[in-house]
Amino acid sequence: MDNSPKKRLTIPSFREKKAQKEKVTMVTVYDYPFARLVDRSEAEMILVGDSLGMVIQGLERTNPVTLEDIIYHVKAVRRGAPNTLVVGDMPFMSYQINPEQALASAGRILKEGEADCVKMEGGEYFAPYVSKIVSAGIPTIGHIGLTPQSASALGGFKVQGKTKQEAEQLIDDARALDEAGAFAIVLECIPSGVARVITESVSAVTIGCGAGPHVDGQNLNAYDILGLFEKFVPKFVKQYKVLAQEMTAGFNEFTKDVRSGTYPASEHGFSGSEEIQKLFPF
Repeated sequence: MDNSPKKRLTIPSFREKKAQKEKVTMVTVYDYPFARLVDRSEAEMILVGDSLGMVIQGLERTNPVTLEDIIYHVKAVRRGAPNTLVVGDMPFMSYQINPEQALASAGRILKEGEADCVKMEGGEYFAPYVSKIVSAGIPTIGHIGLTPQSASALGGFKVQGKTKQEAEQLIDDARALDEAGAFAIVLECIPSGVARVITESVSAVTIGCGAGPHVDGQNLNAYDILGLFEKFVPKFVKQYKVLAQEMTAGFNEFTKDVRSGTYPASEHGFSGSEEIQKLFPF
């Protein structure tokens, strides 16, 4: 088995993978320990998403997450994943005012957080914003379909593109982002057929998140993959492990050992020198 670290992919290599029909994977994590684990895996990308508001901070929505929150978590993830491409999410109201604000926020995520690229929600309307960021040399990923920052306007966390008009708009959105220079586009909660048309219509890499199999890659949250986030499990999630129950059991075993005096045992303590042992016997 080859234990040498994997090589961080370059941005152009993602389009090459699309051309060669090689699937890519993006795992969402928020901290150093999880980033280290993903860095040891074969996954090519890590997303530090504004979903940290719901998964980490216990909020009901992503909108309260700040740019400072994202930068803080991107820094931690970068330290843990030197060999994986790190994507920093653009939180609500960090880019919506104008392209100049979008560029400034993206610049901070790369400069202060040391991310490799940024991701921003929004379709055709935000294509000029993407163009502004890309023109400054900052790789950008688009995000269309279910965009959590706009969930209220969309009527909640629902599948998008269910009507002909909505589907055609999503295709237009993807093409506009592609032309603006986005090297990848997240397609969240849209019909598989619509995702297939989009994937075939753009040169950007399409990354599905509840968009079926006909895309160039997939994104899932590490907490969902491992069965750690039990509050809500989306329909499109496959739990590869169910660790929440095991972890709770571990905490209970620890508590039981402490109460019974089984932990800590002698091997878990420090005896000190012979002089200290004589002066302070245990």
